[in-house]
Amino acid sequence: MKPMQDISSPQIKKIHKGKVRDSFRIDDKRRLIVATDRLSSFDMVLDTKIPGKGAVLNSLAAWWFDKTKDIVPNHLIKTIGSNASLVHEAKPIKIEMIVRGYITGSAWRKYEKGGREVSGVAIPEGLKKNDAFPIPILTPTTKEESDREISRKQLIEEGWTTEDTYKQMEEYSLKLFERGSKLLKERGIILVDTKYEFGIKDGKVILIDEIHTPDSSRFWSAEDHVKNPEKVEQLDKEFVRNYLMEHKKEGKYPTTLPGKIVEETVRRYETIFKMITGQEIMHVRRPEHYLAACLEDEGFMKDGFVSIIMGSESDLPHAEKMKKIIEKYDIACDLRIMSAHKNGEAILNVAEEYNHALEPVAVIAVAGRSNGLGGALAANLSCPVISCPPFTDKVDLMVNINSSLMMPSNTPAATVVDPKNAAHLALRSLNLHRLKNIISDEIVEIKEGLKAADKKIRF
Repeated sequence: MKPMQDISSPQIKKIHKGKVRDSFRIDDKRRLIVATDRLSSFDMVLDTKIPGKGAVLNSLAAWWFDKTKDIVPNHLIKTIGSNASLVHEAKPIKIEMIVRGYITGSAWRKYEKGGREVSGVAIPEGLKKNDAFPIPILTPTTKEESDREISRKQLIEEGWTTEDTYKQMEEYSLKLFERGSKLLKERGIILVDTKYEFGIKDGKVILIDEIHTPDSSRFWSAEDHVKNPEKVEQLDKEFVRNYLMEHKKEGKYPTTLPGKIVEETVRRYETIFKMITGQEIMHVRRPEHYLAACLEDEGFMKDGFVSIIMGSESDLPHAEKMKKIIEKYDIACDLRIMSAHKNGEAILNVAEEYNHALEPVAVIAVAGRSNGLGGALAANLSCPVISCPPFTDKVDLMVNINSSLMMPSNTPAATVVDPKNAAHLALRSLNLHRLKNIISDEIVEIKEGLKAADKKIRF
């Protein structure tokens, strides 16, 4: 099983890249949220990925959304594949509502140093590490580049939200925590603390993001907490935080994790999913391929994409000939204009999108004299690049063909003069079984046509 890392699609616009989740625009009322296998801690994203983590987060959040929808409506429409969810569009409220049932983590570290309040909430004297609060407390933080503790009064004064909206979020958060604690207690799990995020849809507060996952919550074994409260087994990513703190050097946390830590983190995520839902998490060997197939089934994207990139607007008639052929095969096709010499930085933006595309991608470069476009694209893209220069006549071809044929080393751009052939090569390079079958039938048809013509002439 390979981890899902950075993903994109030229057919679906990415509107936000978070620490763990990527958001894509479906339409004005819906977006797609993809939970990757990235892992964040202490406001940074680690270089090491956790295979299967995104599937656990996405599936577990969906399970909890269903179990709590009677308390507060949420943004989930349906899950798509194992890593993605189709959700209602909502305007996020830039506050994390953190509910704490026990004193641990950052709250304990602050308490141990003499602090007796968190986000303006007073904490009683005499508590020991991992003790339960008399009643759960709510300690909000702002969603900025670095989360900031802030009191309820400050939130209102600084304009983060209104008094009425905050009251609703507070009421919902405490009820959600109560429901989560009750359901988890039945499964031998303590919901230690968690965060909730809300948004506004049609003027009403709804629950968004995730709920009661190992990324957003701390979970303990109830049995272990009774035996040894200060060394209770952690069933969440606090295990990773502890490793990072233990290996902090010169004020910096490591950005990579050793294999044994990755394996244990995978085990913990899978274990907590099964303990909560009673089911095994579904893993797929290549989650990006599976997600692409699911999105195709939903009608959100086609199974392949060809981009025709022109050097100037004058190349449009040449490009449109190829686009017409490509779209006959139900392949998505886009026309772009950029110059390797005049705005080469645009090529890097294309590379960022195409190199992490969910679907197979091919690129046709349309530039003639001094064709730097095909080479620049091939040097930066991991997908096939085909140069099809728009030569005006045979003289133009003879004089300028060399600029397309001769490429630097490690710059594998093919050159095809005929636009029809360039379009068909792009289609074949997508390597889709559906197209292979269609093209095989076309080859047979051509052969049969030649046989018929030969027979007609001979007899």
